[in-house]
Amino acid sequence: MKEIMMMIRRHQVPATKKAFEDAGFPALTIQSVEGRGKQGGIGGWAAEVDPELNSVMGSGYADESVFHWIPKRLLTIVVQDDQVDEVVDVIIKANQTGHMGDGKIFVCPLKEVVRVRTGEVGKEAVV
Repeated sequence: MKEIMMMIRRHQVPATKKAFEDAGFPALTIQSVEGRGKQGGIGGWAAEVDPELNSVMGSGYADESVFHWIPKRLLTIVVQDDQVDEVVDVIIKANQTGHMGDGKIFVCPLKEVVRVRTGEVGKEAVV
């Protein structure tokens, strides 16, 4: 099993959720997070691709001399090993714009999963 974590733009969550549902992966966990990439959270480029940032950050957001944390969403999904490529493709298709800040995908091995309600483990706990 693998845990796939993706950092995406906030306004891409509905499209990503729909893409997962259409592909047969309805179970997701979503967290609100803030961070910065290699650009250092500096500059107005993010406000150009995420219009919500101007209202959240204020009119001075485009000032390139100011450091900013960029609001993002962290989505997590657990899948079987043979589903990883399909899930990664779904994420890319739903989020790729070609601009800096499209996001990152992290694929991590998962040692075990246990469903609390039934005590099921492994694959049975995920489906």
